[in-house]
Amino acid sequence: MSQQGNALVQNVWAYAHVLKDDGLAFMDYTEQITYLLFLKMAWEQKQVGGDLIPARYSWGTLLKIADNASRLARYHQALRKLSEQSGLIGLIFTKPQSKINDPAKLHRLMQLIDAENWSGLDVDVKGEVYEGLLARNADDVRGGAGQYFTPRPVIRAVVEVMQPRPTMSISDPACGTGGFLIAAFEYMRDKAYGSAEETRLRTKALHGTDLVPNVARLCAMNLFLHGIGGDRNRSLIAIADSLERPSEPVDMVLTNPPFGKKSSFTVIGAGGKVAKDKISYARPDFWATTSNKQLNFLQHVYSMLKDDGRAAVVVPDNVLFEAGAGEEIRRKLLRHCDIHTLLRLPTGIWYSPGVKANVLFFDKKASSRAPSPKELWVYDLRSESKFSLRQRPIESDDLADFVACYCAENRRRRQETERFKRFEYSEILARDKASLDLQWWRKQAGTAQLPTYQELMKEILKDLGEAIEEFAAVEEVIK
Repeated sequence: MSQQGNALVQNVWAYAHVLKDDGLAFMDYTEQITYLLFLKMAWEQKQVGGDLIPARYSWGTLLKIADNASRLARYHQALRKLSEQSGLIGLIFTKPQSKINDPAKLHRLMQLIDAENWSGLDVDVKGEVYEGLLARNADDVRGGAGQYFTPRPVIRAVVEVMQPRPTMSISDPACGTGGFLIAAFEYMRDKAYGSAEETRLRTKALHGTDLVPNVARLCAMNLFLHGIGGDRNRSLIAIADSLERPSEPVDMVLTNPPFGKKSSFTVIGAGGKVAKDKISYARPDFWATTSNKQLNFLQHVYSMLKDDGRAAVVVPDNVLFEAGAGEEIRRKLLRHCDIHTLLRLPTGIWYSPGVKANVLFFDKKASSRAPSPKELWVYDLRSESKFSLRQRPIESDDLADFVACYCAENRRRRQETERFKRFEYSEILARDKASLDLQWWRKQAGTAQLPTYQELMKEILKDLGEAIEEFAAVEEVIK
């Protein structure tokens, strides 16, 4: 993060502790920042969104109200009225609840925001404010932001090898605060040819969905800060459950679905029996029936792609080797897709400790396309790698070798290295459960540190708990 971004986050975080003294939780506080920051940005950028906010509720009008109590009353009224509007405004102010009820503290918070010229800040700094606040919260509340935050260097590396183009439709069905969408926009911004492509890039090329209203609001605000999605009648972000129904086909999917294996509902795949518990979705376009969120998102991503569409999906290790529905989905993907690359990410880069994750890259094969090479290339960034959020955070340089090995311009030029290995599909399909949990480093080097007794017990207990949850989910479907 830049020095300017660090300083800004430090100021905002310092005030967060004042609000926390009144019992205001972090996400509630961030929600209020979202409301007020949008009002400030819309006020600064009158030429861009001059009529987005009615004058009665504009930032300038609120500042001019001398009496703090009257200002608070007008602010509460503004939240209610703006939530009734369509498009971007309606999304950002979805189901608003003002958690600031002290007129003096609202006045102080507005002073803090008004002291910055947000339109004059570098666009990267604007995004850093949100990421910085999420990072601070994760330190303050252990793992609090883990489900929303993907390390920026990982996102940039994924976007760099995927090479999105302004003419594409690009979606993230679990968009969180918009990290993948913003990185894709920044990559494509300088590649837009002419004003028509740039307009399409800012208003139509990107789309995201998130189930949590507060997070979707943050994403919409983050996009707005980068000049994306300013159409008052059309929002690029939807608040919905992506798994509930099929989506419009897109050219590219970039996503990190939420971690956490067990879902409160089961998605019924083709031929599955619909449960009577009213917490199941029928998705006949899915291959398998399961309550595993990551497996369902993987099926959903496949269903989202046009023929020859491309995807990069962050998945935990269990998706690579899990039996039952996991095996069925892997075998179907190997048959219907070109699963060409797997990036094995190191531990220590996530806010939830001990997370083992990967990025799976695949292309949906068109029926008329010539057969592609049936091989999977695996890049191991995990073995003999030491990262931590504080002492050794992952940087873009740590992923530079992966980007070079990927050979995005022509994957046929790939060559094996110590960390980059090629595996034939026939070898994978012959493995137990068609496992993609491919490892070679420990066998060659023999220097990898063995897990401790406590770590082994923790993994065993976790696996047992997940197995019990899966059995329970199957029992509910059978009933």
